[in-house]
Amino acid sequence: MRALALALSLIAGTAQADYVVAQRNLPANGIITADLLGLRPGEVPGAITDPSEIIGLEARTPIYAGRPLQASQFGQPAIVQRNQVIAMQFTRGALTIMAEGRALERAGPGDLIRVMNLQSRTTIMARIGVEGTAYVTP
Repeated sequence: MRALALALSLIAGTAQADYVVAQRNLPANGIITADLLGLRPGEVPGAITDPSEIIGLEARTPIYAGRPLQASQFGQPAIVQRNQVIAMQFTRGALTIMAEGRALERAGPGDLIRVMNLQSRTTIMARIGVEGTAYVTP
C-alpha cells in the first residue's frame, strides 16, 4: 500500500518542461527577437527550452507560429550574400595568396560555402570568417 502511495505521489509531482514556440510566422533569413518567442508547457524531444539560446540568430528555414523550435533551424546572421564579391585567402606556412571570389551561397561566420574564383572560374569550398573573408583550406 505504501509503495502504491509513493508511486502515485511521484507521478503527480513530475514537473513538465516548457518548450519554445514562435508567436507568429517568420520567413527564412529573419532575425529572432524576444517578442517573437513564447513558451508552451510540455516536453518535445529536440525542442529548445530556453529562448535566450536563439535570440539574435537568423532563421535558416521558415518559422511557423505555434510549432516547437529546434536548434537546427537557426544560425548566425548572414554577413555574405549570394553572388557577393568577397576576398578569398589561402594560407600554407609562410605563403598567403589573396584573390577575389563570388559567393555562391548566403553565409554567416563559420559557415562552409562554395566560392567561385573570379580569375580561374574554379569553384572551391571556403569557410567564412567574422569579417566576411572566405578562408580556403588545402
